This record gives sequence, C-alpha cells and structure tokens, in this order.
Amino acid sequence: MYRTHNCGELRENHIGSAVTLAGWVQTVRKFGSITFVDLRDRYGITQLVFSEQLNGLLDASPLGREFVIQVKGTVLERSNKNAKIPTGNIEISVAEFSIMNSAKTPPFTIEEDTDGGDELRMKYRYLDLRRPTLKRNMELRYKVNRSVRNYLDGQGFWDIETPFLIRSTPEGARDFVVPSRMNEGQFYALPQSPQTFKQLLMVSGYDRYYQIVKCFRDEDLRADRQPEFTQIDCEMCFVEQEDILNTFEGLFKHVFNDVKGIELTEAFPRMTFADAMWQYGNDKPDIRFEMKIQNAKATGQVFCKALEGSDFKVFNEAESVLMIAVPGCWEYTRKQLDELTEWVKRPQIGMSGVVNIKCNIDGTFKSSVDKFFNEEKLKDIADFCGAKAGALILILAGAETRTRKAMSELRLEMGNRLGLRNPAIYRPLWVIDFPLFEYDEESNRWMARHHPFTSPKPEQIPLMDDMSRYGEINANAYDMVLNGTEIGGGSIRIFQRDLQEKMFAALGMSKEEAQDKFGFLMGAFEYGAPPHGGLALGFDRLCALLGGQESIRDFIAFPKNNAGRDVMLDAPSDIDAAQKKELGLKP
Repeated sequence: MYRTHNCGELRENHIGSAVTLAGWVQTVRKFGSITFVDLRDRYGITQLVFSEQLNGLLDASPLGREFVIQVKGTVLERSNKNAKIPTGNIEISVAEFSIMNSAKTPPFTIEEDTDGGDELRMKYRYLDLRRPTLKRNMELRYKVNRSVRNYLDGQGFWDIETPFLIRSTPEGARDFVVPSRMNEGQFYALPQSPQTFKQLLMVSGYDRYYQIVKCFRDEDLRADRQPEFTQIDCEMCFVEQEDILNTFEGLFKHVFNDVKGIELTEAFPRMTFADAMWQYGNDKPDIRFEMKIQNAKATGQVFCKALEGSDFKVFNEAESVLMIAVPGCWEYTRKQLDELTEWVKRPQIGMSGVVNIKCNIDGTFKSSVDKFFNEEKLKDIADFCGAKAGALILILAGAETRTRKAMSELRLEMGNRLGLRNPAIYRPLWVIDFPLFEYDEESNRWMARHHPFTSPKPEQIPLMDDMSRYGEINANAYDMVLNGTEIGGGSIRIFQRDLQEKMFAALGMSKEEAQDKFGFLMGAFEYGAPPHGGLALGFDRLCALLGGQESIRDFIAFPKNNAGRDVMLDAPSDIDAAQKKELGLKP
C-alpha cells in the first residue's frame, strides 16, 4: 500500500496513529540534527519530522524539491502549530522513508506566487498544475461541471454527444479543417458549435438536450479566447423565449449557490440591445456601477440644449457627443487629467482628446472649455448628465461608432480606477431584442448578427420580404451577461423551411449554395420540425469569472498561448512526407 492517508487528511484525532503517506517534496528545512519536510499532494500539505537517526540516511540520499517519496511514521501533536493549513496541528514523526523518484530542479518555483513567466509555465504545464492556484482552478472547474450536470439532469435534459468531424459551413469564424485520407482532396471541419446537430435532435423528438462540449474556432486569440474551448450547449422543444430565460437563469443561480455559496434571489434584470448601446456603449454592460453614458448629441441630433449655438467646433462638427459623470473626482489634478487625455489618444481608443468639467462642491464649475461655455451652460450640461457636486464630467466627441466605443472603454477605465469593478460582486443580466442583421460595408451585404438559424421576432417575420427593412428586424435572441462579460447567448430558432430559405437568401446565399451547405437541415424541417430554441454558455469563461479572474487560460488544464500554439507539445507541427502523401497533400 502506497499510502493510508492523503496529505490533507490528518487531524488531531489521528494523533498516535501509524500512517503511510506519499507525495511530492515541497520544501526541506534542516535545523541541526532535525530535518523538516513539507510533503504535498492534491489534497494538501503535511509536515514531516526526520529525527537525528534518519539524518544520516538523508545525508546519503538528500531530498530535493519535487522528489516523490513515501514515508511511514506516527502522527504527533505539532508544537509550533500552523493555523494557515488544515493539517497545521499535527506532524508525522518519520520512522522510515523511500525515494520513489528523484526530480530535476524545477525551472520555476512551484508555489502560490511563482517566479515563472507565462510561456515558461505553459511549456512545463504539468509542473504549473501542481501549484495551489491552478489546483484550485481545476477543482472549481470540476465543481461547476458537476453542478451544471446535476441541475440539467433534474430538469429532464439528456446529455447527447454530437460529431467532431463535420462539414465546413460558410458562416461564422474560420473553421479548423481536417484532410480526409479516404476521400482525397476533401476535408472535414471541426465544429464551431453543435448548432445544426442540436436542431436535428429537436426534430428527432429529444426535446431537452445538453452537452458540455468542445468547440473550435480559428480566430485571433486574446486572454479570454482559445482555439478550442468548452461550452454548455443546450436546446429545448416547444418553448418560447421566456421559458429559456427562466430555465437558464435557474441554472445560473443553482451553480452560484452550489459552487460559491452565493444566493442570487432577485430576477435577473433585462435590457434591450438598444438601451445597452445608448446607456453603456456596448452590448455587454457592466452594471456593477452606474455612470451611464449621456447622449448629448447622436447621429447629428442635439439633445443637450447647452450645445446649441456654441462656438466650439469640436462639438458642432461631431456626429456624436457623449458624456459621463464620474462621482467624487472633482479634485483631479492637471496631471491626472493629462493622463486621461493621453489614455483616450491611444490607438486602441482612437480619440483626439477628452473635455472635462469639474463640478466643484461649492456649486461652481471649472472646465477645459470655459472659453466656449459660461457658468450657466456648464450647469446645464451638469444637469443634463445628472452630475452631483464633486463629480467630474468627461466628454468625447467624434464619429458615432468610434466615439461610442471609446466612451464605453473610458467608462470601464474610470470604474477600474475607482475600484467599482470588484470581481467578488456579481451582477448578471439578460440583453434581449438584438438586431437580426447587421450590414457589412466591406462585403456590401447583410450578415446575421447571431447566426443564420436565428428566428426573427414573430410579428416581424413579414419584413423578411422587404430588404429595405432588414435593419428594422429584431432577432428572437438573448445574451446572458455577467460583470461586463458575455458568458452565453442563444435564440429561438427558425424551424420552417420557407423561412430558413428566406434567411439564407437575405444573407446573399443562392438556393444552390443553401441546398449544398444546409440541405440536410432544411430537408429535416419538412418532417414535422417543432418550434425550438436554446442557449450556449461559455464554460471556461464562467469558471474564470467564478474564480475572480479575467483570463480563461488558467482554468483550462492544457491551454494554447496567444499565437495558438501548445508550447508544451510544440504543436502545431509539420508532418512527415509519407503522411502528406497519404492525405493527398503537397510535400
């Protein structure tokens, strides 16, 4: 028997017991004739005591960090107790030990705060996973997985697998493709999601389906993206939007209570896409704090009277003038205001500057545009913004799309600076009533805002016959947002062949192309397809948010780097000439 107990198990009630432990050496501390060793496994750390009699053996066979050892000994009460660890009241008096495997000196310290950089830790990911931080993340991921499955099982959902080798489709991100040896010159694609398969399962009568499934997208990466990621994928028959929102709001609340012990009692607020864009500048608003955007001028129309008749060209010539009132910042120094100006000038923000108005606590105003706006007009602007005494009003002006995006980023930046984006506070909401289409200037055609299987709002289906009104159509779609991050989205699906054909045509797809790419789905709709809809939640992202972190990378056991490479396996890599020949590829 390698061990009778694990390294996180022993307590004071075990004192006097003979035990056998096995694990990894965390630290070795020698004090004269006594040596202390911290032994670690997945469950925790236990202190070992090697007496004078064993020190000679340790001198002959010294222990190093990450050695795998087995010890036998007796549990004793620890004299210098350590309240920071569960086993801190006991220690093991070692009677005998054996080195099961030695270890090279690790390239970085395997501790809570390591000295290893990202690339180094990813190269030796099997060592990084030994660190307590990563262990907690993997444990959290497991608990979320288990909690999701338990909830969905209780709601009557079946876990049904769908294929990974499928056909490439023309919509969405780029596909990862796999050459077929048995069908030379042809390729499979890895699924970006199980979208069409889950719809086919609805046609098959499996009215509550789910998977916690791998998906693949060949797109540019960042901290919250990976080329392969996991989503909680669900679909339901004979449901309307309200049924789906209630079901998955219940899932979300269950997971938070089960995994984090946080009880979310209130119904999630709902916000239209239009309101989110007007008030927060994006479709995934962070509602942990107010500081809503005030539209003083938008699409050339002036809403704040103080702007009318001014001589300030920056506002007069701008398509959009947007404002936020930042509470408690009226004492910002010139240096701090200059820093904000430089911040908005960064290429990723793209503005030429920011106008500021200080709402002094004595009721007076001081601004960077005093030359153009008198005290009365500055007060009108403050009233328009709802700015109280002590606030700092920040104003951006320019082209509509760029200015709205910049103000959204500036609002979040000020939230960060004021400590208003506390990761321990959770504020979920639903964003609804998205546009069905968005126009792509580059390709000069309409694109699906979500995907081509999303249904229009029922009352707007007649507008599908008039291309000039595509911009008016709302999708029967919804996103779940948490703390300014989209963690999931879904829609009620199209389930009639004629409507699906209209959708494909609206996206510029010929009948022949639609039949070639999606004939199997439209054919299925002719055999009694029920109304259905669903939702997919980003599993990795949900775990990261529950763990209080922004990046999903440390919640995936073996992630890729920002270039999409597995630096541990050195993948992707070339294949040999024989393999290429088998696949019909050029050498």
